[in-house]
Amino acid sequence: MLMLPTTEAETLAMSFLMEDLEILPENHDFFSVLSTRETGSEWYVVEIGVEGLPDRWVLQVFDTGQCDPCYTFVSPMPAGEDADLQEFPEDIAQAVAADRAGNRA
Repeated sequence: MLMLPTTEAETLAMSFLMEDLEILPENHDFFSVLSTRETGSEWYVVEIGVEGLPDRWVLQVFDTGQCDPCYTFVSPMPAGEDADLQEFPEDIAQAVAADRAGNRA
């Protein structure tokens, strides 16, 4: 049984990802938690996506409240296929394009 509530794990994951991707505060609402599940008794797996895009980031949030900095980006889109990003703010488009291309360290 995890001591960290699910809602807190989701909030921590979202905050961590927004900071890591350097998303402007006014653009945070484009992102939402797609799913959250407990994995064992020590962490949650939180999936975050952007409304209208097939991409998602998968983060581990430990019961300590720490987020694993080595999260996973999952996308069915090939690198360089960025036409669907034109309608999004620049910071979001750049973050998704970089992750699709595998250019984020």
